[in-house]
Amino acid sequence: MKHNFRRLAAMTIAVTVAAVLPISSAYAADAHKPKVALVMKSLANEFFLTMENGAKDYQKANAAQFDLITNGIKDETDTANQIRIVEQMIVSKVDAIVIAPADSKALVPVVKKAVDAGIIVVNIDNKLDNDVLKSKNLNVPFVGPNNRAGAKQVGDYLAKKLKAGDEVGILEGVSTTTNAQQRTAGFKDAMTTVGAKIDSVQSAEWEIDKGNSVAAAMLNEYPNIKALLAGNDNMAIGAVSAVRAAGKQGKVIIVGYDNINAIKPMLADGRVLATADQFAAKQAVFGIDVALKAIKDHKKQADLAGAVETPVQLITK
Repeated sequence: MKHNFRRLAAMTIAVTVAAVLPISSAYAADAHKPKVALVMKSLANEFFLTMENGAKDYQKANAAQFDLITNGIKDETDTANQIRIVEQMIVSKVDAIVIAPADSKALVPVVKKAVDAGIIVVNIDNKLDNDVLKSKNLNVPFVGPNNRAGAKQVGDYLAKKLKAGDEVGILEGVSTTTNAQQRTAGFKDAMTTVGAKIDSVQSAEWEIDKGNSVAAAMLNEYPNIKALLAGNDNMAIGAVSAVRAAGKQGKVIIVGYDNINAIKPMLADGRVLATADQFAAKQAVFGIDVALKAIKDHKKQADLAGAVETPVQLITK
């Protein structure tokens, strides 16, 4: 079953990438080699390291077609430094910026500055806020998964272990990010369907340590909690430690999101019930391909498609 899923996921990725851009032939005749900047969130998060490595591997395989600059910030809330990185990329006159914004609203002004400088900007991982984009008359394509649907898949799988009235808590990512909000919404959708009671929704800012402290506080305040739903695997790992420290192993179910390597032993031994794989190694590649195709076709930012949805899959033991 697992092997069939892997083949299906690989086929889905291959089809999606092929549909975006057959890069091997796209730039053979171009004299100018585009320079693409990948601007990520915290490289302390395994998810973004995987994303960066996937992008670097892709560039090495296509070194004649484009150059790549990769940047990340120190933690998930270091918004000011991410803005500075984008400003540096504008000064460096890159041809495209592919960005996973640390904040869905705060990054919009500097993104507009990049677009006004003639740089193609593509949004990955965390969607920029629609209302703020509209207020700036700005079109930035989002290339990424449906976070709400992905979280609902995880929540629905958890729901099979719950009954109406069971109490649960949600560990949210940085609350000003769209993907955190959408994952929380997906978790709520699933819990509402089963009739579970959501005791608390609290931000643990995507971090392991904060996931630990927030989960510990929830377990203390709500001793009847039956499950903790974490918006990413880092927070789920923190929740695992909190459950162990509270002596509630086997009594509180934990789910996450991202399918990072560190979560896999916990899936295997049951400390974590489920997570969602949004194919970190391919996320940036999808965005890079959209940017390169726009450059090849001499498209303006305003003419780019609004969204390209990428795969997300439920992962269990």
